[in-house]
Formats: sequence, structure tokens, C-alpha cells
Amino acid sequence: MEYLLHLLILVGIYVMLSQSLNLSAGFGGMISLAHAGFYGVGAYAGALLAVHYQVPFLVAVPAAMVLSGVLALVVATIALRTIDDYFIICTLGIQVVVFSLMNNWMSLTRGPLGIPGIPGISLFGVEVGSKWAFLLLTLVFVAAIFLFLKKLTGSSFGRVLRALSEDEIFTQSLGKNVYLSKVIAFTAGAMLAAIPGVLYAHYISYIDPTSFTIDESIFILSIVIIGGMRNLWGSVIAAAFLVFLPEILRFVGMPNAIAANMRQIIYGGILIAMMFRYSKGFETHHTKTA
Repeated sequence: MEYLLHLLILVGIYVMLSQSLNLSAGFGGMISLAHAGFYGVGAYAGALLAVHYQVPFLVAVPAAMVLSGVLALVVATIALRTIDDYFIICTLGIQVVVFSLMNNWMSLTRGPLGIPGIPGISLFGVEVGSKWAFLLLTLVFVAAIFLFLKKLTGSSFGRVLRALSEDEIFTQSLGKNVYLSKVIAFTAGAMLAAIPGVLYAHYISYIDPTSFTIDESIFILSIVIIGGMRNLWGSVIAAAFLVFLPEILRFVGMPNAIAANMRQIIYGGILIAMMFRYSKGFETHHTKTA
């Protein structure tokens, strides 16, 4: 049961990450490979504030969001002057830079040694000690982010994002500020990514740069693509699928000599099959409204 709760907590974290990326990549049409960097900024900010300054969790979360948002704003003002493939390459470069800072800034991040001893979460004097309690807290943040994005994407701003992702030139011809809309969407997505970062740091109690690599960015983007661009409910299903699938494959009886490699092959094959089967993401009755 403890292991199942652990997986459900991870699903919640990846739901938040994929939905925050869906705001910019799905609704705004800005495919980014820097999302793990913003996730890592949130985690490191939360960890450093808790370990060195004993900052409460509810104060660390907005502080981490602001820090991640400032970084994203700087990135957006530069990267959004490029388009399409060049934008993706630019965000890839930002991801590499952020990872390098985490890995080499020894005086701040301790580099590859990571930050140990991150305390648990305490809310109003009550310790969130059990996995059940942490799962409940995670689900509260999942619901909050989901409702916020649902409201935002259903607003006039959300309609502008949908329009520019379909035809940017036409949207601009209607008098909409396309550049500003993109900057806001990209920055907001990065700020939301900091929330699961802080949660992850407190949950694991130890972080190092290997949790925030380009592979992690690709994994988060995979959830968005498999779940469906502009499909918030699809991100929930895809996150659960991609987190649970490798664990399910562990129970497939295979000889020990080939088990690890075969699991990777089967996992990759299933992902390819899912991409062909659900080329537009998971179709649910929520797709139009999400």
C-alpha cells in the first residue's frame, strides 16, 4: 500500500507538471524542453529556503513560483523572438544552462552532492508525515492548478492562446498582442511548475541535479503529447499511464538476464503504439471543455 501511495503521489506531481506545460505547449503552441529546469528551480528554491532559513512551506511555494517566473520571463523575452524549431532549440539551451548551474554551483546547490535533510511539510503546526496525508495535500494542489487552468483557458485570454496556436498571423491581424500573450502563458506555466518542485523536494527530502535533466523535460512533454494538446483531462490519464506502466512491466515474468532490456523495449513499443492509436491524445468527453 505504501508503494502504491508513493506512485500516486508521483502521478500527482507529473499531472501538475504536464498541465502547466500544456498551458504554453498545448494552448499557446510553444513546445518547450526547459520545463524540468523550472521544476528544478522550484525544488531547489523550496529546499534551500527550508534547510537554511526554515521558511514555512506555504511561504516557500509562492517564493519559488516568483523565482521560477522571473527566470521564465527572462527566457521568454529572448526565446520568443524566435519561432518553431528555433524556439525549441532555444529552450533546450536554457534547460542545459539551468542543469549546469545546478550541477556546478557548489556553494549554493552543492552540485552533484545534492541537498540532503530537507524537512517535511508542516501546515499550521500539523506535520504532514504520512503518505496518505502527503497524497491528500498533493491532490489539493492538483485540483487547484486544474481549476485555475480550466478557468484561464476558458477565458478571453485562453481563446487568444488557442487562436495564435492555430494561426498566429491571423490572430495578430485581429489586433491581439501575440507576443505578450505568449510571454504570459510561458511565464505562468513555469510558475506553476515550481509548485510540484517544492512538493517533490519536501517529499523526497533529498534532491540533486539528476532529477531535472533534459530527459525529464522530454518525459513531461511526452505526457502532454500522449494526453493531447489542450486536453487537461488527457494529461491526468497520460501521467498515470506513463508512471504506472514501467512498474507493471516489472511483474512480467522474464529471465533476469534480459529483463531490464526487454522492459525498455516493451515500454518503448507500447509508447509507439499509443502514439499511433491516440495521435490526437486521449479522447474524453471533457476534451472540448478542458
